[in-house]
Amino acid sequence: MTTEGDDRILQLFKDHAILRGDFTLSSGLKTSYYFDGRKVTLWPEGAYLIGRRIYRMLVEVGAEAVGGTTMGADPIATAVAVVSHLEGSPIPAFIVRAEVKGHGTQKRIEGPLKAGSRVAIVDDVITTGGSVLRAIEAVEAEGCHVVKVVVLLDRQQGGAEELRSRGYDFSAILSADASGKVRLG
Repeated sequence: MTTEGDDRILQLFKDHAILRGDFTLSSGLKTSYYFDGRKVTLWPEGAYLIGRRIYRMLVEVGAEAVGGTTMGADPIATAVAVVSHLEGSPIPAFIVRAEVKGHGTQKRIEGPLKAGSRVAIVDDVITTGGSVLRAIEAVEAEGCHVVKVVVLLDRQQGGAEELRSRGYDFSAILSADASGKVRLG
């Protein structure tokens, strides 16, 4: 479903976030394009548009918190939290660390996440689904229930299908084909 602002989100990503060359992804796969979503999620207009788009999705499913694996999810979750405050219906953000913190509170999840919460997991890109699944595992270990998974870009390399096969409600704002051509949904 396309909503107001989606065309602008698409244009921002096409203009600023698609890099061409030879890259190795965190999944280990080789690719001729790299999606650097932070070039848009950390830009004021991009952060606002993405935060507003995802906030609307999360309200529909009753999400009580939003987050994901650091770094890709951090600016997205923060944008959603800020928009939710402006809308008068706060959805707090949290961050899932790659590893348990070795000092201080020794937490894997940072932020005001409460056990039993209905949460949304966000990320900038999904390839095979590894980082999203690690975030899901971390929040479920805290007793939370994942009600939505949203990524900015689906590389269409199996991650979305893996999440859906496990019963998660998954959405992508953008998708890309093997050559890196990006389109809505």
